[in-house]
Amino acid sequence: MPTEFTVRGSHSAFQPPERGTAQVTLSFQGPALQPVYDRVAADLEAVKASVRELHDPAAGPVTWWSTQHVRTWAERPWNQDGKQLPLVHHASVGVQVKFRDFARLTSWVGGLVGSAEGFHLDGVQWALTEARRVELEHTVRARAVQDAARRAQEYADALGLGPVRPVAVADAGMLGPGISPMGGAAPAAYLRMAAKDTGGGAELELSPEDIEVSAEVDARFVAD
Repeated sequence: MPTEFTVRGSHSAFQPPERGTAQVTLSFQGPALQPVYDRVAADLEAVKASVRELHDPAAGPVTWWSTQHVRTWAERPWNQDGKQLPLVHHASVGVQVKFRDFARLTSWVGGLVGSAEGFHLDGVQWALTEARRVELEHTVRARAVQDAARRAQEYADALGLGPVRPVAVADAGMLGPGISPMGGAAPAAYLRMAAKDTGGGAELELSPEDIEVSAEVDARFVAD
């Protein structure tokens, strides 16, 4: 009677990011709405002008960008004694800019930090190009299947059995009835930001970690 082996195979690949999308907010506040709005609108136009100079969908350094509409709101804050203070008006707008040249991304952010008072870098989303991501996914899935076959054969060898042959392969967690796939999206790359003293001020340094692309499969083998 055949001996059955059910194993899980896995593989991970690491790739430096190829794109970095800066998530930016421009915001300002004050006692009157119109000056606050005008200030954010002026800063937005300056940022858009700086992006247009760099935008080239094919060659970069900026391959894509977008802006939101300016949002306004007002609040009446309270002081520490429980007294309600005069009305404060706010205006803000979000901007996303995707770079393929990370040195230019760093210099672009550094230039805006000094020129736009309400500029804030919320973070950078690091990613691979679609073509490279699909290529890596294909590779790690194949390697995960090979890992599962190796594990099954090692079990068979330990029992003194012959070569194993596959009878089922599935995404992790799907070999049993009513079981859904395990896991989710690949972990995002982290953003490390450090101020480097250059003698003439602080220079922004962006150091993305490699992006991990991984796959897990469950497989069933038998040895006669």
